[in-house]
This record gives sequence, structure tokens and C-alpha cells, in this order.
Amino acid sequence: MTTDLTPSGLRDVPVSDVQSSRKDFTSDQEVRWCPGCGDYIVLAAVQSFLPSLGLKRENIVFVSGIGCSSRFPYYLDTFGLHSIHGRAPAIATGLATSRADLNVWVVTGDGDALSIGGNHLIHAMRRNVNITILLFNNRIYGLTKGQYSPTSEPGKITKSTPAGSVDFPFNPVSLALGAEATFVARTVDSDRAHLTEVLTAAASHRGTALVEIYQNCPIFNDGAFDVLKDKDEAAARLVRLQHGEVVRIGDREWVHDAHAPNPSQAFEISRLDDGTMAQVPIGIFRQVSRPTYDDQVREQVHLAKSREGEGDLAALLAGRDHWTVAE
Repeated sequence: MTTDLTPSGLRDVPVSDVQSSRKDFTSDQEVRWCPGCGDYIVLAAVQSFLPSLGLKRENIVFVSGIGCSSRFPYYLDTFGLHSIHGRAPAIATGLATSRADLNVWVVTGDGDALSIGGNHLIHAMRRNVNITILLFNNRIYGLTKGQYSPTSEPGKITKSTPAGSVDFPFNPVSLALGAEATFVARTVDSDRAHLTEVLTAAASHRGTALVEIYQNCPIFNDGAFDVLKDKDEAAARLVRLQHGEVVRIGDREWVHDAHAPNPSQAFEISRLDDGTMAQVPIGIFRQVSRPTYDDQVREQVHLAKSREGEGDLAALLAGRDHWTVAE
């Protein structure tokens, strides 16, 4: 076994000497999603992609919250944790900080991540924890049977909004850029090549990488992204972002700079998607380098130990900082 010391998201993770295949990362559990669910496509892409990382299975961890997408850890033959609603980023932060040898992933949905989990998500991105977050966006609550979600469009009629939703939805990419996440991307479940390309870049990023994945819920929100999956419609609507390449929309033209320190231009691009899907940017919006939370915490611990040794727990407990509780 060797260790990859290149400046990437996999820097401290042990590299396997044994070549692996998709089969090695596929568990023996029966995959149980509704027929036609976009989760199948993403799962197949991830299972096929993981061998390219060259990592041992025991050094990869998938953490999920609650929702249809959160069944992901069951179907991968890696370590995994099906955690609690919205808290996957918090648990992943603990893992990434305490174990530099782990490649940590979060799998979450638009409801899990952006509703009860919104606070945990934005602070993981703000801190720049070394984790890769896959945010499955089907614009609906699927597991709980079809209520509107934080990304559902205004006027959406669901079981919880029979007269139409009056909420204004989140744009997950705009939210991530506002939190100054160091890697932000969007892709579509049905575009296997693009999905794999984005996943490859996200996995090699040192810091928090958020990838929003548009995917279909055939039962409760079927066809939500059909206009982006039709070949002719996609050509007219999708704005494909490539760093350093010219982007043209109508009479506007600019060179996309995913490495710009200031996320203002990337944020402006994210606002092209106004909910009508007339212009939907996909690709990598931002990809910059910044010290990670977990690296800095481990460095603090290392420096403290080098100055003070391992420490004395008994002395700490009996220290001068104490309280007296009156009867």
C-alpha cells in the first residue's frame, strides 16, 4: 500500500495496490427504488466511477440522512452510515476531521439537505470541510409520498399544498456559492458522461465539493426535468460551463472563470436559472483552493501535543475552571 501525497481531495487517503472494478463496490443488497427513479442512474455512475479513485473500500465512507437517496450506503460495498434527517454533513464533518485517511461522501436530497438540514449544509460549506456532497434534486419529497420541497416551483400542487405552493424555492447552486463553497457544480442524472466528469473533479477537490444532480421522481414528480433531457430542447436550454471557455447567451458573451477568488460571477451565472428552465447552467461553477477545516483542526491538535505532550485528563477535570452547585 502507498499513500498519495498530491494536493487533492485524496491527499491523505491510502491508495490500493489492487485494481478494482464496479463489482467490488457493489453490495449484495437488493436495490429498492421505484422503477424509473433517477437514483438508479446515479448509483450506477458512482459504482463505476469509484474504482478510478484507486482507493481501498475500507477508506471510503458514504454518509446519508433521510430520504429515497439516503438508501445509497446500502448499495455500495464501502463503509456507510444511514444517519438522521438533515444531519449527514455534521456527521461527515466529524469523520473527516478525526480520520484523515478517509474519503468522505455525503448523499442527500433537496428535502433532507435544504429543509431540516439547511443549517448543517451551509456551515459545512462555509468551513470547507474535506467532504464531497451529492445533492439529489427532484423538487419533491419522495420518501414521505409527495409533499412539496424547498426546491419545488411556486404554485406546485402536492398533497401538502393542494391549492399550490406559495413558497419561493432555493437555488442550491446559488446557496452554495453564497456560503462560499470552494467547489460547486450541477449535472443531470441522464447525462452519464457529464455526471462522471463532474464527479471526478469533485472527488479530487480538497475541501467541500457540492454537486447538485437533477434527477427524476417517476411517482410523485415525473417529468420535472424532461425539457433538459430531450436532445433538441437541451441544446437550446443547457448552458454548458467549462473553465476558460467562452459562454454565449443571446448577445452576452464571457469567458468562464471557475477559479476566480470572488464567487460573484459564478453566482450571477447561477441566477440564469430562473425556474422556467429556459437557461440552465450545468458544469463546474466554482473550483478554488482554500485551507480546509479538518486540516487546520488536525494541525492545531498536532501543535498542542508537540508543546504539551498527550495531556493529563485528570488534571483537566480537576482544574481551576469549575462550578459549585448549591443544594
